[in-house]
Amino acid sequence: MAELAPCSLCKSTYTYQMDATLVCPECGHEWNPEEAAAETRFVVKDANGNMLQNGDTVVTIKNLPVRGSAQSIKAGTKVKNIRLVDSDHNIDCKIDGFGAMALKSEFVKKA
Repeated sequence: MAELAPCSLCKSTYTYQMDATLVCPECGHEWNPEEAAAETRFVVKDANGNMLQNGDTVVTIKNLPVRGSAQSIKAGTKVKNIRLVDSDHNIDCKIDGFGAMALKSEFVKKA
């Protein structure tokens, strides 16, 4: 008997196969193992090595100059509800007083 992958949500090892999907009896999660293997999630970490997720709140750790503006984003500025993107500046957010911005994760820490 082949060993089935554990549940991707609750990590339960009691998964079983139903047709082409795997089912977790503990949390009720159903997924297609072939699609799950095809999804490649990128990992974004802050300056301290903590993993960031969409919707997190972060704080800037240094003054960040804003191109085209005389002002800069001060260290300690709290940024709520971030969105992660797969690019050089991997955090999209909205900062009060500046508007929509793209930040690098190496200049923020998780709040």
